[in-house]
Amino acid sequence: MIVQQNDEEAPLMQQPEQPTARTPLPWDQFWILLLLEMPDFLSSRTLAPFIPQLIRDIGVTHGDESQVGHYAGILESSYYAAHTLTIFHWSQLSDHMGRKPVILIALSAIVISMFSFGLSKTFFGLVVSRIVCGAFDPSDTVVKSILMDITDATNMPKAYSYIPISVMIGNTVGPLIGGSLSRPADRFPDIFGRSELLKTYPYLLPCSISALFVSIIWLVTYIRLKESVSTTGKTPLWELMKKGFFGQSYSRLSSVIVDSGEGSPGEVQPRPLPLRALLTPKVLSVIASYATMDLFQKGFNSVLPVFYATPIQLGGLSLDPPRIGALLAASDVIHGIFRLLFYTQLHDRFGARAIFITGVSSGIPIVILFPVTSALARAYGIGMAVWLCVVVQLALKTSLVLCFPCMALFIRAAAPNRASLGTTNGIVMVVVAVAKVIGPASAASVFSYSLQEGHDAWSIYYFFIAIVFLAVGTALLLPRNPSVWEDSQ
Repeated sequence: MIVQQNDEEAPLMQQPEQPTARTPLPWDQFWILLLLEMPDFLSSRTLAPFIPQLIRDIGVTHGDESQVGHYAGILESSYYAAHTLTIFHWSQLSDHMGRKPVILIALSAIVISMFSFGLSKTFFGLVVSRIVCGAFDPSDTVVKSILMDITDATNMPKAYSYIPISVMIGNTVGPLIGGSLSRPADRFPDIFGRSELLKTYPYLLPCSISALFVSIIWLVTYIRLKESVSTTGKTPLWELMKKGFFGQSYSRLSSVIVDSGEGSPGEVQPRPLPLRALLTPKVLSVIASYATMDLFQKGFNSVLPVFYATPIQLGGLSLDPPRIGALLAASDVIHGIFRLLFYTQLHDRFGARAIFITGVSSGIPIVILFPVTSALARAYGIGMAVWLCVVVQLALKTSLVLCFPCMALFIRAAAPNRASLGTTNGIVMVVVAVAKVIGPASAASVFSYSLQEGHDAWSIYYFFIAIVFLAVGTALLLPRNPSVWEDSQ
């Protein structure tokens, strides 16, 4: 008789049990989700190349070049602040009225905000445009909820391996639109020189082109996307507004008896649960793991280019912007290709928990390579040894990138029922949005502190190592395989 090993005692890299057959991906809907992954990246990356010049043009800095970065940061923070405050409510709304209406609202908000941004002549107008986009754009979170709805534990890893394709397209096409089509009357006078509209609003054209692409995606979504959650027993929008998302009607019932329409007579269909019922130990462990991992990842991403640009005598590498841009772009492409080609095989071989723990644990050598690279640069200059350290550090980041599809599997498994999947995803995404604000700000502040004379230069490394150990500790709370949680429901 073979004694079955307890899940908590299973070796970290033991091969998890896998289903004998993998469910085929529902490509009739999945290709639409790949399209829906693009608008967020496309719109934000379209603005990135010309925001500094736009801030100079509107005169808010009064000629002080040092203030350009400050106002650019306000624009970015305004989006994430609005996004953080509303993303949970939109996710919860998608459980009650369906995913498709919320997605269409989000895409409409992106289109409106892009036109508004291109037509704004004041900094206040720019901020309002970004707040509108952030407040009404839960598309990324809701798209992930749809992906969880239409996949299962056997094909979800494969589905997530395709997501980098959309991200790479959005991150590539967006800067090309924003960089090449801004101020078209000055750059292409033979074509746009007679347009008074484009002379008055020199950044309207790239915003309009980006909005046009998003409008096409809106049309495709409206025509082809099927609702992924049952509408039987769903509460009308007017009732939601009157009773509130946390009203008594939701806390009393978590299921409804179906007598007609979808399902068999008398079949119990799950209803979305109130917030308090969703904060189970499973969900809280996922939140803790995702929060600490994302806190490190966002902090590392914000410090890395600053470390590259910092003078060698202060502990950096003194690299110029073109080299920094080339390094970051090349690493993003390599990470995307690696995830596309190998994530599914790694998941099938080792399981989500092993990949996740390996990813967050890679933060330790990633952090150690900062002072090693700095010491080599000070001793020998930017030579082969320094470039080798840079390449190894960026290569180790690949394992960190693989943590994100793993967390999607745990979110799906931790949801108390399928009807509350969107709300559960929204709770986690609120934490992610907060991490996007706290991670870069705190890491940048500690890095600046460590560079000041009289302060410990290793402060930033202690800070990162502490987060990594915290992330590894919370990761140990996760089951070896997400299906363990799903089977227990």
